[in-house]
Amino acid sequence: MSLKRNVPPPVKGILDIDSKLTSVICNSISRFLPVRSFTTYYKGLEYSCHGIVWIACWLTFIWFAWSKSLFQMQVNLLIGLFIDIFAVATIKAFVRRRRPVGNKNDQWVTIGPDVYSFPSGHVSRAFYILFYFYKLYPLNEFMVLFLCVWAVAVAFSRILLRRHHLLDVIAGAVLGYFISFVVSVIWIDQITAEYLVSYVSDDKLEGGEYHV
Repeated sequence: MSLKRNVPPPVKGILDIDSKLTSVICNSISRFLPVRSFTTYYKGLEYSCHGIVWIACWLTFIWFAWSKSLFQMQVNLLIGLFIDIFAVATIKAFVRRRRPVGNKNDQWVTIGPDVYSFPSGHVSRAFYILFYFYKLYPLNEFMVLFLCVWAVAVAFSRILLRRHHLLDVIAGAVLGYFISFVVSVIWIDQITAEYLVSYVSDDKLEGGEYHV
């Protein structure tokens, strides 16, 4: 069942407006920036914010960087990534909004609720990462600016690829901010972070033993 079935008329009206506005945006921009000419870049942005890619790469980063000074930052970001995936999957399973007309079923991996549109998981993840490195673990201004441009580019690419409607993307950005707030509330301290990382490899933590 899609979101547009058995919904109150005001909500259906909003969804219809959102769908039409999304089409207008896509058609208007495609006149100046043909989607086919930029598909490779849009797909690159899609892969750059895929949940599986981020979790796999982040675990690899923890393993190869292996620095106690980074454990707290690494573990907290990873927790947020898992919260993001769970939250997006739950909302999609409940809302079940169909993707825009024109979307091609050529995404790298779609599992269960990921076939639905609301909210955008790529955008929630991108903005979570942006807010994380802006507020929770501040990076230098250049890196924050880079992440800001990347997050906005991911958001626009989701619309131009017709993966999502405009409201899906806006909801994703709001969700990303909310997840960063949740992570700030449950923030894991250094000792706990080291303890959690010890499950990855005891051999790398002071001769195989964890010391508090």
